[in-house]
Amino acid sequence: MREAVLLALDTSGPVGSVAVGSAGQVLALVSLTERQEHAARLVPAIDRALCAAALAPGDLTGVVVGEGPGSFTGVRVAAATAKGLARALDVPLWAVSSLTAAALVADVGPVRYALFDARGDRVYGACYGVGTVGIQELVPPHGGTLRDVLAADVPAGAVFLGDAADRHKAVIEGAGFPVAEGVEGPLAEGLLGYMELVSGLAPVPDPAGWEPAYVRASSAERLWSR
Repeated sequence: MREAVLLALDTSGPVGSVAVGSAGQVLALVSLTERQEHAARLVPAIDRALCAAALAPGDLTGVVVGEGPGSFTGVRVAAATAKGLARALDVPLWAVSSLTAAALVADVGPVRYALFDARGDRVYGACYGVGTVGIQELVPPHGGTLRDVLAADVPAGAVFLGDAADRHKAVIEGAGFPVAEGVEGPLAEGLLGYMELVSGLAPVPDPAGWEPAYVRASSAERLWSR
């Protein structure tokens, strides 16, 4: 049987990333540090990752994309690129929460609460129980204020991580919860980790009709609905 070779990409946050992996190993990893240029740099980054892994596009057996939440523009860029690649290469597409990927890029304990900055005091968040044989969603992806998160039932033993956890570290620790500061890694690597950790994950049934998980409406959509 042909060994699975996956391309992972995520541009939901300030730092985008592309990774190529096979058999639990990351073969190549490219980061995109200029948020405003994710759209222009994503395809060249994919080319660089494939070149670094000594692979051609035809060697890929699947694409996995971070489905958000995060920057609306960034999430759309990765989604459109992943859908186009999956169609062009005739390979399956998997979509995984970017928050899930964030929870897997650093081992900060068995219960990890990922928080993404959504500007102001607003955040995107989700909490996971992570073990050696799987991952359990304890709090599903959601949007709201930091106050909402801290006032809700935070799972026992949770360690907060992510750019919003860094930004609001003093408030979170003041509420009695630990923060693993500065542990954000390339989310594409976390996507590959998820694919390795969870067996039998079904791909997106209709890639052409699939849409990312924005969690909340965009500013334009909220204005339009008024």
